[in-house]
Amino acid sequence: MGEKLHYEDFPEGMVIPFGTYHLSKDEVIAYAREWDPQPMHLDEDAGKKSVLGGLAASGWQGSAILIRLAVEAYANKSAAMASSGMDEVKWLKPVYAGETLTGRATVLSRRVSSKRPEMGILKMKFELFNMDGELKTEITGVQFMGVRNP
Repeated sequence: MGEKLHYEDFPEGMVIPFGTYHLSKDEVIAYAREWDPQPMHLDEDAGKKSVLGGLAASGWQGSAILIRLAVEAYANKSAAMASSGMDEVKWLKPVYAGETLTGRATVLSRRVSSKRPEMGILKMKFELFNMDGELKTEITGVQFMGVRNP
C-alpha cells in the first residue's frame, strides 16, 4: 500500500463509497444469541409477528456492519487515529437476514484541532443501504485523522 490518506485528503462534502456485505440468517441469529437475545432477532416466526415483519438484525449489528464497511473502504488505508464518539445513531428501517448491504461516508465538516495540530477532526455521516437503495442505518459522529504536515 502507498502512502496513507490524511486529513488533507478528506475535503468537506467528500463522499466515500463502501463495498458490500451479505448478511446471512445464521449471522443474525448468532449475533442475537451473543448480544441482543430478543425473539425478533432469534426466530423467523417471532420476527414475522413483530413490528419488524421478519427476521431482522439488531440495530447494533447493523451499526457494526456499517463501521466494518467504513474500515474496509477507507479507515484502514488512512491515518485514522480514533473517535470521540457518535453524536447520533438512527435505525431507520429493519436490516433483514439475507440482505446485501452497502454504504457510504460523507465528510460534513472538518477542522484541525487547536490543541493538537497533528490531528484533524472530521464530522462524518455514515449511511447503510440495502441493494434497493433503502436507507437502513445512519450514524453521525467524529473521526480523528492525522494531519500530513502539522
